[in-house]
Amino acid sequence: MSPSTLSPIAFPDVALPESARQLRTEVRAFLDEERARGTVLGRPDSWLAGWDRDFSHRLAEHGWVAMALPTQYGGAGRGFLERYVVIEELLAAGAPVSAHWVSDRQAGPSILQHGTEEQRRFFLPRIAAGQCFFSIGMSEKSSGSDLASVGTRAERTAGGWRLTGTKMWTGGAHVNDYAIVLARTEEAQDRHAGLSQFIVDLRAPGVRIEPIRLMSGEHRFNAFHLEGVEVPDDMLLGQQGDGWQQVTGELAFERSGPERYLSTFPLLVSLLRELEQRTATAEQLTQIGILTARLHSVRRLSLGVAAALDAGASPDTQAALVKDLGTRLEGTLIDTVRSVLPTPADPHATPGSHAELLAFALLHSPGYTLRGGTNEILRGIITRGLEQNR
Repeated sequence: MSPSTLSPIAFPDVALPESARQLRTEVRAFLDEERARGTVLGRPDSWLAGWDRDFSHRLAEHGWVAMALPTQYGGAGRGFLERYVVIEELLAAGAPVSAHWVSDRQAGPSILQHGTEEQRRFFLPRIAAGQCFFSIGMSEKSSGSDLASVGTRAERTAGGWRLTGTKMWTGGAHVNDYAIVLARTEEAQDRHAGLSQFIVDLRAPGVRIEPIRLMSGEHRFNAFHLEGVEVPDDMLLGQQGDGWQQVTGELAFERSGPERYLSTFPLLVSLLRELEQRTATAEQLTQIGILTARLHSVRRLSLGVAAALDAGASPDTQAALVKDLGTRLEGTLIDTVRSVLPTPADPHATPGSHAELLAFALLHSPGYTLRGGTNEILRGIITRGLEQNR
């Protein structure tokens, strides 16, 4: 039964292009070389925790960064479905892709859609070459799920704008080059009006980065302070006042990809390797089978969103559903792994061992259903989408 028969939200039944098979073979060969190099370590949450500028550059040399961007801007012009194959293989392998992640996933497409020609010609070739890395400047202390309440202000100056405020949970701001920042440029009765986006140099005067450490002690996120940061007019992204529409358009890219159900996949691979060394019971195999079926189902939904993006649609509701189902599945995967093979999680165990990977996944797990929009907010989006399709 096609997913589209189960809900008014249509997910097309997607078949990957024939070129994807050869592409998948090429990516796997590349990953084998990287494993031999010692850069691909099969770790969970690699799109957040695996920051490696050199790896991103080598990936770009194969044309696998910014694949969906047009060739005239340095991209490969290959579409979202072929990009999907590459991303799927990288995440399943636990490759260190976080350096270029936001640039590839949403900054590049957003600049392509809303940017000026000068912005496109400056940023997009650098993104595609794995030489320019972006962060997201959306959330604030009291404006996470309620993004329209952002307090960051952009005031007009003679040569552009002065930005003041603090963004929270800004991944990679301490190592990346730029951030796309959502700020209020004018007061409006409708809170969704009067917002605009800016491209901010993370090394500009007035930018201050303060670490926010995870429970594991890792430094991945930051408080990103804008203390009177001067931004020239030509770094306004899109039209003044269109920030809300632009941001919500980005969310289909952010919420629907393979990272929303594959963050913990390397832990499942680790479990299967452990079971190879012993005789699995029927109950263990049943639990793994159920989990695999759920992974396959969410994958089909995610592929449907990629196909819609390829067709130029804005599948915001479908993307929200993928993230809700996928991120809950990531937590279920951890629980299933612990049930199938009870193993004490130990962050101090040998790196790459099952016990150490389990501890790593557990320490990251609180963020799975929070980042990119909480599941509660996503269900509101899904409900509104269902009502509109009745």
